[in-house]
Amino acid sequence: MHKKLFYEYAVIRVVPKVERGEFVNVGIILFCKTARYIGMKYEIDREELSGYSSELDIDLLLQTIASFKTMAYGESGGGEISRLDMVERFRWLTAVRSTCLQTSTPQHGFTTDPVRTLEMLFDEYVGDDV
Repeated sequence: MHKKLFYEYAVIRVVPKVERGEFVNVGIILFCKTARYIGMKYEIDREELSGYSSELDIDLLLQTIASFKTMAYGESGGGEISRLDMVERFRWLTAVRSTCLQTSTPQHGFTTDPVRTLEMLFDEYVGDDV
């Protein structure tokens, strides 16, 4: 029997017009301290997002979410955030913000395979929406 590992995750959302509060789920970030794992998966549908607001700069959004991923994985180019430990990076990325790129409140669960769980959560919360 595989050991159950505690994990946390948040849904990554694009909020085209913050004042309206509408959002589109575009990704998942998952953190599992015991497995020393952090993973992120996202997909951006330009056509869908442009339907929400003609003012949304999708190229800038793509750059922003790519830097989000750089920070999540602790890669060079992610500034000071990339140099934080995995827990602090996850907390920073899932902090409440009022920008067009936000995350849900972190949720949690147990898994035997964080990579597979990331894929399952992506399919459930983003899946065919993109």
